[in-house]
This record gives sequence, C-alpha cells and structure tokens, in this order.
Amino acid sequence: MDASSIGLLLLAVVAAAAISYYQYFFRVESRSKTHLLLAFLRFVGVLGLLLLLVNPRITRTTYEERKTPLPVVVDNSASITDLKADKTARALYEKLSGDRRIRERFEVQPYQFDRDMHPVDTLDFKGPQSDLEEVAKSLKSINRNRSYPVVLISDGNQTEGNDYVYAFDTNAKVYPLVLGDTTQFLDLRIAQLNVNRYAFHKNQFPVEVFLQYSGTKSVSASFSVAQGNNVLNKQTVDFSPQKRSAVVNLLLPADKTGLQVFRAQLTSKESEKNTYNNVKQFAIEVIDQRSEIALVAKLNHPDLGALKRSIETNQQRKVTILKPADAQNLQGYNVVILYQPDANFRSVYEALKKSGTNTFIITGGDTDFNLLNQQQSALEFRMTSQREDYLATYEPQFNLFAVDDIGFASFPPLQQPFGTVKVKGNVDVLLKSNIRNIDTGMPLLCFSDDKGKRTAFLLGENFWKWRLQYHVDHNDFEKFDVFTDKIIQFLASNDTKKSLVVNHERFYSSGDAIEITAQYFNKNYEFDEKARLSISLTNRKTKKTTQYDMVRGGNAFKVNLDGFAAGPYSFTVKESNSGKTYSAGFEILDFDIEKQFVNPDYPKLKQLAAQTKGQTFLPQQADALIETLLADASYKSIEKAITRRIPLIDLTTLLVLIAAAFGAEWFIRKYNGMV
Repeated sequence: MDASSIGLLLLAVVAAAAISYYQYFFRVESRSKTHLLLAFLRFVGVLGLLLLLVNPRITRTTYEERKTPLPVVVDNSASITDLKADKTARALYEKLSGDRRIRERFEVQPYQFDRDMHPVDTLDFKGPQSDLEEVAKSLKSINRNRSYPVVLISDGNQTEGNDYVYAFDTNAKVYPLVLGDTTQFLDLRIAQLNVNRYAFHKNQFPVEVFLQYSGTKSVSASFSVAQGNNVLNKQTVDFSPQKRSAVVNLLLPADKTGLQVFRAQLTSKESEKNTYNNVKQFAIEVIDQRSEIALVAKLNHPDLGALKRSIETNQQRKVTILKPADAQNLQGYNVVILYQPDANFRSVYEALKKSGTNTFIITGGDTDFNLLNQQQSALEFRMTSQREDYLATYEPQFNLFAVDDIGFASFPPLQQPFGTVKVKGNVDVLLKSNIRNIDTGMPLLCFSDDKGKRTAFLLGENFWKWRLQYHVDHNDFEKFDVFTDKIIQFLASNDTKKSLVVNHERFYSSGDAIEITAQYFNKNYEFDEKARLSISLTNRKTKKTTQYDMVRGGNAFKVNLDGFAAGPYSFTVKESNSGKTYSAGFEILDFDIEKQFVNPDYPKLKQLAAQTKGQTFLPQQADALIETLLADASYKSIEKAITRRIPLIDLTTLLVLIAAAFGAEWFIRKYNGMV
C-alpha cells in the first residue's frame, strides 16, 4: 500500500472519530454506556463509508513456474500399420509422455496427426492421409514466440501438403523418432500419375506417369496401361542404382463417351516386399461437347485474365476474349460475358438478340449504365460519377444452385460508381453489397431468369483481387474456381428448374472425401428446409445396399461416404414427403496412398532434424533421446512473477457492515426515545 493510501486511511479514522465524538459527547452532560455504544456504531458506519470512497488497495505478488513445452507428436496414419510399427509407436509414445523426469522438466503436450493434428485420443493408426506441414503450422500457433523441442514419432512419409522440412518454427528443435525398418528393400512403384479429369470424344488425352525404383542392382521392368482386358500401351523401362526414376508420357484414345476406368501397372521378375504400389487405377470422363464462352471487353484489365483462368480450370470450358467490334456473330457461344459494357456494345446487344445467348454482365467505373437500363429490365441503375468500394455479404437463402460461402466477407471490395440499384424483375441475390459494414440493400452478385433467358450481374470491377485473396487464405484456387464454374454452368444451361438437385462427382479415389449434396425446392422454387432427404447406395459388384438420412448443412443437404470400399456404386436420393427421386452412379478407384511405402523416409527426417538443429533417433535409442532432452540447458523453467492490486477490504462485507452499524444505531436510538 502506498503512502497516499495510508494517509487517507488515517484521515478517514480521524474524521469518523470526530463525527462520532461531536454527535454523542460534545456538550453532552450525561454520558452513559448507551452513548458509548451509539458512538462506536456511528464511528463504524462513517468509517465504512469513507473506506468506500478511499478504496485502499494492497499489492500481492505470486510466482508461477512455466515449464518449457514439449510436444510429443505421434503419426496416426495407416502407413504406420503397413510398416508394422504400430506397437512400437504406441510404446514410444507411452515411454516419452510418461517419463517422470521428462514431466518434471517439461510441459508435455501429447498430439496425434494424420490429415489434421489434435490431442491424443485413440491411436488406431487408420488415418487416410498424413500431413506433416499441418503439424508444423499447428505447433507454431500453439507455442507462439516460445523456444521448445518437438519429439516427432513418425515414418516421415507425407501424402498431403507441402514440404515439411522448412515448415517448422525456427525456435523449435525437432527430434524425429523414426518408425519402420530403415533397411533398403528392392521396390518398384508408380510414384505419381497425372491425367485430366475430362477428355473430348474422338480425341486423344495425355497421361504422364512417374516411376521410381529403390534397390542395389539393375532391373528391367514392364509398364502397361489397360482398360479391362484390352492392353492399350506396353513398354519396357530399365532401372539401375544410378537411374532410379523414369517418366512415361502416353497419348490414349478417348473413343467412348462417359466414365472410362484404366489400370496402370509396373511389373518385373524381381521379388518385392510391397506390390500394392505397382498398380494404380485412374479414370477420365469422356464428353462429346465443350462449352464456348465469349468474354467481350473493350478495356485491358486484370479481371479478364483472372476470369479466363478461373473458368478454364474446368476442362469443359473454353474462353475467347473478343473486342466489341469482333463480336458480331455469337451463335457458337454458350455464354457471353460482357465486361463493363459501354456505347461500343450496342452492336453486341444486337447480336445477342439474334443468338439468344445467356449473358454475364460485369460493371465498373467505365460502364455505360444508361445503355444497361435500355438493354435489360432486371435491374435499374441510377449512378453518379463518384466511385465507391462495395464489400460482399453472402445470402444463405440463395437457392438457384448449390454454392457454399467461401469467405466472401473477407474478400477485398469491388469498385464501381456510387448510386442506387433497384431490383425490378425476377432476381435472386447471392451476394449483397455493403459500404464499410453498412448494408446498402442492393445486390452485388445476382441472377435473373426471364422466360428462359438467364443473366448474371456482378456489380463491380476487380474480380482478380477476390481470386488472389482466396489463394492467400487457402494456398489454392480450388473452391473459388468451383464457385466461378457454377455461375457459368447455370448460365450455360436453359433447363427448367428442378425440384430435386443433386451434386456429385463421377469418380473418387480411395481416401478422398466423398460428399454428395442435394437441394429440394418447393412449388415456389424456394429452398425447403423441412424436406426429408435420404440416400440409398448400392455396390454394383457385391449388391450390398446401404441407406442414410441426409443432414442439412447451410443451404443444402449432405451425406459423407468416406471409408467405402473401392468399386462401382449406384445411388438414389429420395425426398420422402413428395416422392421425388434422383438416380445416378459413381466409382471409387482402388488407391490407398498410405500403402505406397516400404521404408520410412529416413533421409527427409534427418534433413528436418539438421534444419532445426535437432537430432534423429531410432526406436531403440529412445533412452538416449530422453537424456538429450534433459541435458539441454537451454530448456529451463521460467519463474514468472504475477503482481495484482486487490482491495484491502471486501466491498460486499463492508457494505453489510455499514448497513448493520447504521441499522443498529437507529434501532437503539428509537428504543431509548432519542431523537
């Protein structure tokens, strides 16, 4: 307590005593014990009131010991079981996390990982993927700005994510405990196979295959690609200790439409420990048409390149950029994108009237809004010459097609002239516009469907910033390009609205996330939240049928089918109340990426240890690892002083005491007939 608080306390005592003396003893002739009691009660009450005003505080210091964190991270992926190291991994984890000296010295943080990292629950070693980069990111976030060691119990084989060697925090020393037999076995494997998802009928499609070899002698292998019993390509590939990889490039015919499944295989006369990685299935969907999109623009703008790249991510789309003067014949295009139309677009609109093509209109600072008001009736624009930035807000009730919120609220603003946009026709709004978090009540991205003529409006330029921001947030363009593709898909089709819309892929690989989504619309084509959707799934080989209820998530119903065996499947989605159904099929390709390895990636783990100034250990060296951690003098506990200023007297107790003192004084005065 400081000197000023002590002085105020003494002053409060003197003041309370003076008031009590003046009330009951000053110029009072008869003094009884009752007067003494009343004076004391008055003194207590007044002193309590003064203490409330002074509120004296004292400083209390406590000391807290902060131990150095020690994350013990166990690989819970299926490759650990395949390498017959699951029991070893479990024993090493229990030994390290349960060691008394380690627990006294460190704050042990037990984690397990496969596709994601989370606290240890049950080590079953069934994870479908392993992402060590995610481990590095998570540990950076959990132990920010701290120096700590990491014990990594893993085989080092990563199947997802970026290179993990340089991903760990510079303040973290990584000590890998290498699981699996490091003895090198002869092994041939198909390391990677690259192929497009789509091909066009009567064309050829390219296939790129990366083959790898580990061994100590020269080997001659046979590589083939077959469809059913028909071998499409076969060739000999030679390997040696000096030549450990090969690349095979093929052109295969797309002579049948629909889903086509192929089998790539690498064989030799040598005996191998793992033959699962010698075979890989792949599939391609052969289509007989391609969507042609015309992007008409007078300006040179980054949006044009971003739109073209985003749309052409789907191999079924081709974008041609045209000047307005060159867009006189639009009969061959499925969709026409009008980028910031101005007076030069009058001839384009005349061509659109002849072709009847659906349009995607993107406005901005150079748009002629009077022309737009004349050429379409869905929106009415009243704009000024002043530019404004408009942020996006996702509208969850949008129901024209299934689209998820991919983080629109975090995207940079689009720019166009300030003004009002009035909705006149039949318009569905996907994104609403805000100005600095103030809802304008106007659309930013919307769609109209007038007697089969479909139009999309994006009211603002700088679409390229949206795509770039998504990549910054997610390190890929995948879901953003899917969002763009759904806009084009809606515009490329003039089909009437369906009550039951189901979205799915034609094929998946084992281990992929298999999700089927569905939407059901009522008679007014509004999304029906009370719909009861179920899915019946049948394996066409085994004839086994499984049924699930679809669960609502956002503006769609979903079902997750992860873990199903490879093979062809047919399914039917049914809405129970109306009886509406949708039937289709897909195929799960037999490919388990966690079964591709015969050895741990010892060189990569050794490189990780060297990069982080740690050290690599084998399972039998676990005791040496413990001694190394305990001997490192840089990992010391930190004693942290925590200083708190707390009230000298509890306020609740003081208020009760004041009320009791004044109450007792009043009662005694009245009882003795004192005024």
